[in-house]
Amino acid sequence: MIEIDNQADIDLRSLRALVAVADQGSFRGAARELGYTQSAISHQIATLERGLDTPLFTRPGGRGATALTPAGSAVYRRARRVLGEVQTLAADVQAAVTGERQTLRIGTFQTATTEVLPPALRVMREERPDVEVALAEMRSNARAYDQLADGQLDFALLVNPEPDERIQSIPLLDDPWVILTRRDSEIAAVENPTFDLLDGVDIVAWNRSWRTQAELEEAWRRRAIAPRVVFRTDDSLALQRLVAAGYGHAFLDRLGASGAVEPSLTWLEPEETLIPRRVALCLPRHLDPSTSAVTLMDAIRSQFGV
Repeated sequence: MIEIDNQADIDLRSLRALVAVADQGSFRGAARELGYTQSAISHQIATLERGLDTPLFTRPGGRGATALTPAGSAVYRRARRVLGEVQTLAADVQAAVTGERQTLRIGTFQTATTEVLPPALRVMREERPDVEVALAEMRSNARAYDQLADGQLDFALLVNPEPDERIQSIPLLDDPWVILTRRDSEIAAVENPTFDLLDGVDIVAWNRSWRTQAELEEAWRRRAIAPRVVFRTDDSLALQRLVAAGYGHAFLDRLGASGAVEPSLTWLEPEETLIPRRVALCLPRHLDPSTSAVTLMDAIRSQFGV
């Protein structure tokens, strides 16, 4: 039976050290992330292990990654929760001292910002006019997961979320890729469109730094099609307007295409799936959402009957 020393110095630094070692896979990586020496990290973990009377990591030595023991995994989950609560506590205290309004912090992507959030934010405004909403565009799901787990985000709207024990994921809708084109283009009247229509033709694409574009180009190779990229952008509105101006066609998600801002645009939806694409609402498992976060999440989910 494990006996826990009630006088053990289980402080926030030790918990942060444990989380960093687990996330980085090594004591050296944790020291680099937290700005401590490696010996300081080792000392903090050793103190925590003595206090809990059990090893929390296996230490293979050499190049092998340091791994959590079963007990370490249990402590890791609790440590994440504690550190997240401290993050939230600090924000709440700061708001109380300064008289600032409560702020909801939401991770999102461009189409979600323009097509999913506005109706929900209107509901939020009516029910909680005292709450400020701050949006942060997420370039990677991994980054969003870390910010959710650390309490920096209240929730996030993400595409194709990967399994992660720290995160609860609620599917909202399938949002497949379609072909965005001008209404007067040569392909707009095709009755049974396929993505092969874009083989060898001019397209406006996303920048290669986006994971999405890398996945699209890999899908092109698998289908043996070679669109000719004539312009790249990071901005969905710019992409739409370049297509409307006749620069070429584009791959766009159906949700974004259905909300196209230019009346000259239309979209074709092939029957086949180019890449599976599912939009989900993601939130941290270890933190209870605030009342205002629940209000906004419920407004989002109601749009899709979830």
